[in-house]
This record gives sequence, structure tokens and C-alpha cells, in this order.
Amino acid sequence: MAIKNAKQYLQEKLDKENFLKLSAIGNDKLYKFIADAIDLTKPAKVFISTDSPEDVEYTRTQAIETKEEKALNINGHTIHFDGITDQGRDREVTKYLVPKGDTLSKALNQIEREEGLAEIRGYLDGSMQDRTMIVRFMTLGPNNSEFSIPCVECTDSFYVSHSMNLLYRLGYEEFKRLGSKAEFFATLHSCGKMDDRMISCDIEKKRTYMDYTTDVVYSVNSQYGGNTIGLKKLALRLTIRKADREGWLAEHMFLSGVFGKGGRKTYLAGAFPSACGKTSTAMLPGETILGDDIAYFRAIDGKCMAVNAEFGIFGIIQNVNAKDDPAIWDILTKPGEVIFSNVLVKDGKPYWLGMGEDIPKEGENYSGHWMQGKKDAKGNEIPCAHKNARYAVVLPALKNCDPELDNPKGVELSGIMYGGRDAKSYVPCQQSFDWDHGIIAYGASLETETTFATVGKEGVPEINLMSIQDFVAISLGKYVKNNLDFGKKLKKQPLVFGVNYFLRDKDGKFVNGVRDKHVWVKWMERRVHGEAACRVGPTGLIPCYEDLKELFKELLNKDYSEQDYINQFTIRVKENLAKIERIEKFHKEHVAQAPSQVFKVLDAQRKRLQEAQKKYGDYISPLDLEKK
Repeated sequence: MAIKNAKQYLQEKLDKENFLKLSAIGNDKLYKFIADAIDLTKPAKVFISTDSPEDVEYTRTQAIETKEEKALNINGHTIHFDGITDQGRDREVTKYLVPKGDTLSKALNQIEREEGLAEIRGYLDGSMQDRTMIVRFMTLGPNNSEFSIPCVECTDSFYVSHSMNLLYRLGYEEFKRLGSKAEFFATLHSCGKMDDRMISCDIEKKRTYMDYTTDVVYSVNSQYGGNTIGLKKLALRLTIRKADREGWLAEHMFLSGVFGKGGRKTYLAGAFPSACGKTSTAMLPGETILGDDIAYFRAIDGKCMAVNAEFGIFGIIQNVNAKDDPAIWDILTKPGEVIFSNVLVKDGKPYWLGMGEDIPKEGENYSGHWMQGKKDAKGNEIPCAHKNARYAVVLPALKNCDPELDNPKGVELSGIMYGGRDAKSYVPCQQSFDWDHGIIAYGASLETETTFATVGKEGVPEINLMSIQDFVAISLGKYVKNNLDFGKKLKKQPLVFGVNYFLRDKDGKFVNGVRDKHVWVKWMERRVHGEAACRVGPTGLIPCYEDLKELFKELLNKDYSEQDYINQFTIRVKENLAKIERIEKFHKEHVAQAPSQVFKVLDAQRKRLQEAQKKYGDYISPLDLEKK
């Protein structure tokens, strides 16, 4: 039942101190959302968090007091466990609430709005009894900026609230500044029923529903960050609709500052599905990181300006080690605020897969007390830590955090890369012929394999359009068109690159080394400034051997042979033709309102491949290609 006077209701439900905090904002829409959340979930207490150090610290200490987190040996480090079956974003129960008469792409999981609201609000009804509702105000993008989006989340999880401290910018003062003008995103989350380890246990009733008609996200019976921290991928879905209305882009991309000659810094962005090399590319040693996950682009004075929507990193910890990831390793092993999740803990020390150290034979992990050989209900052996185990830290904790992180104007973007898991066709690095070719042949054609970051089978090949497909709350065709149209607003378009760290040879071995990506990125930086030549291939412009040889020696102190170059950059014609067939089929069957330009660009690529095949055969050495 709708509450007639939300502010009066809140005054009755909140103590004087918390009501004064809330009433200082002056936004009736906000009052209605919070009043409804309280009336529905029936918390014993409501805590309104401001940006004050005391309020922020209260969230951190309560996460430990409530045992949602435990302190570890290193000062500031804590561990949180999610349930054994709540270890990733769950596509099956993450749905858009679609009003009758409205339509979304068939590729998007959805439920009729009234039916979905009745279901999830039924699960939320009374879910916070005997608990505290924490009301958090945060912003996406820098505060007081053209890019800013204010957000509010009501949750009964101090772990979720603590995570927000690290991952987003505090936004209470921004709400106060905007007052009644604040157009905000809202999230209502409850852990639901919890066991004695403070883990959500009604997993069969886990739901995450997004009401894009009101910009509200509902989440229940889960604690995993991707399902519960509303400002992450859940808000991204809402942001995409906002960007569509307003003519800018919300992207699932990292932002990095790459240094070149004379100490210049060039900003590049990259879209990679989970576990495809995104964070490791954003974290390259010697470069700066501006963001690792979500970026906003606006055309301002003919330039592509970009900001990081977030303030921290919710990163996959598997394979983070001292040699390959020194920047992250440094903050994971020294005092400072870090939340680990779903790793193994033994005697107050965290252990994870691929960390390069001996792992204890027993300890505590997401399954409870763990010992080597322990099996789950299906008889599968439980690893010491989950493949999707995470860490949460603030970006400024990194020594290489870019100083422009909070610049309200953003930074000028010079290059965009798209990368997936493609074992058979695309070369490790190539540049598009133009903006449209890059957006379509690399972005809208991004092919990968499902990974452990999403619940379900691993290793299944699929198209993941621009690495954002799961989050697009408009038609996929409209989304592609928005990207194509965005390029027309720019006097200076960023160069577009395709990367693929997962190409394999005929024996199934990767043709890339783990650290080779740094060479590809430095080549891109040189291309932006016209300082590297290229060879013209049928799928794009590829590096010249001489430039790569120099970069491998300079960056990795590695002798790069001509045979290495041939192995990595040979054009596989049949495999690339088959790729085009798969991509066309996907766009015809799953992409509503697919722009005709998609099929024109793909057909032109097919013809170039066929012509090259007639001239050179099925496998084309890069040395045979024209140098430019």
C-alpha cells in the first residue's frame, strides 16, 4: 500500500539523529523510496550514513561485529564468505521487469513487471526483521560533474555497505547539493534468511530484478557482490538506458594511462568479458590505472572524454601473484583496507588459486571447514578457494593510480580495445580500418567462452557483444547503433583495436605469453601518435615485426624472433570466414534492430578474406602482407 506522507512516516520510524540526516537532503522521491523500503522489509533499526568518517567507519566495524566479515592478520584486511552456490552473477535469476506492451531483446532475461514485482517484493516482505537497514548514498562518476549519477542503496548487509565504501565515491553531500533535483538510481537489497556463518541460505529464492521504468534494482537472498552491490553491473543496466536517452555511452571497460616518448600519457579503454585479461591489462606495470570495469564516454567539444564510474576494484584474485601482478600483490600483502572474499583462510592468512605459494591442506573457505579432497553434494572436489574469489580495494591504494581519477571533466580517450577468448581465428593484436569497422568487427563481434564469473557451464563459446551483452537494457541493435553514431559526434575518433590473448596453435598451446599484452598496448600507443608502421591484413592493420622486436626487447628484455611473429600473426582464413558466419547468424537471430551497417562491414571483411585466400591460400604469413 502506498504511503501517503513519506516524510512524516520516516519521522515516525527513524530516531531523531537519523531523521535529521535524511531530511537535510530535501527530496520527496527519495523519501518515498526509503519509506517504501522500510515498510516492506520491516527493519528493527535504520542507519542513515553520511560521508562523515565516523559513519563510514561504523559500517566497517559493524561488518566485523555482525560476523559478515572476519579480521585477518594484516591490519585492515578482512575476509567475507558467500555460500557454496552463490559465487557469481546468476543469469537465470537476474531479470528485467518489463511492462506489458514493452519489448526487450530476446537475448535478455526478463519477466512481466507486475508478476516480477509481486514475486521479489514477496521475498523482501519482512526480510529485515531484527536487523539494521543501512541507507547509503554514493555516486557513479566523479562528484559535481557532467558525468555524475547519484545513487542510494538500502541494504541489511554491512558487508555490502562496507564494499561500497571501497568501490564508489561517497555521495551524501552530492544528494544534499542537488536536493529535489537529484535524479537517482535506487537499490533495495536484503540477504534474506542467514545461517550461523552469516551466509544467505535461501538460495533457491535468490532474485535480482531491475525495474527500468523507475530506475530501481531489487535483490534478495544473496550476498555475492555482483548480485547485491547495486552500483555495479545492476546500475550499469540502468545507466545504459540513461545514456541512450541522453546521447552518451556507458561501457564495460577499463581506463588506463599508457606512457610514450618524452613521458607523454595516452588514455586507452578496453572491453573484455570476465577472466579474459581485463584487469591485468588495466594493471600493466609502469602505466597508470584510471578504472578497471565501467567507463562513461561523452562527446565534449568534439573530443571523446571518459571517466571511471567507480572508485575501487572488485577484482578476480585467481592467478594474482608477485611476478605477474606486482601492483595488486603489493596492496594484498601490506596493511590497508582490503576485503577478500571466498579465498582460503588459515591462521589469519588468505590463500588463493595461482598465488604462487604453497597452499595449506586445510582451513576455512566458502564451504566451511575445508580440507584437501573435500567434495560437494554432487561429488565434485571443492578447491581451496573459488575461481571467482575476489578482492575489494580503493584505486588510490595502488601506487599507479592515475591522478585524474576524480577529474570532473574526465580525460581524453585516444584508443579503445576489444578482447575475448578466441582460440582459433583473430590475431593477438590488430587495428581497425576505421571507427565503424572497429565497433562492428571487434566490438559487436566479440567472441569468448563462458567463465567462472558467471554461474553455469564453463568453456562454452558465445558471442558477448562488446562485453556488455548481459547488461544492455535496450535493444542490442540500438546499442550498436548508438556506438556507431557516437563516433560521428567526434572530431577526433579514438582508434579501435582488437586483441586476443587466447589464440592457440595446432597443438593447443597459447601463442601469447602472459606478459606479451604489454607489447600490444605499447604498439597501440605508438599507433595513436603515428609512430609505428603496420601491415594491411584482411581483418585489420597488424604490427610490423621490426616494431614488435624493439618493444619486446625494451619492455620484457625478450628476443622476439621472426618465427614468433609468424606464429602469432599468420592470418587463418578459413577460421576467420567461419567466425563471420557465426557473427552474422548471431546478429540475425538475437540482435533486434541490427543496423544494416553491421552486415555491410562483415560482408566486406568476408570479401577481403576470400580475395586474400585466392592469392595466398588458407594461411597467410604476415610477411606477405603489404606494409603501410
